[in-house]
Amino acid sequence: MTIKAINVRNQFKGTIKEIIIGDVLSEIDVQTAAGTVTSVITTRSVRELELVVGSEVIAFVKSTEVSIAKL
Repeated sequence: MTIKAINVRNQFKGTIKEIIIGDVLSEIDVQTAAGTVTSVITTRSVRELELVVGSEVIAFVKSTEVSIAKL
């Protein structure tokens, strides 16, 4: 599945403005045109995606979660 295959209404393009790193989980704050979207993802994913403050990302919102993809 590609990023384009996901419903566009559930995507928010933005820039990471803060990352709070934890041992297992990390909190990612993404500044979007609609406001700040916060996601909790594994710290391993933060490292594997090489996410840093200033990275351009897309926040994918489902009713139960917010996922992050690096652009």
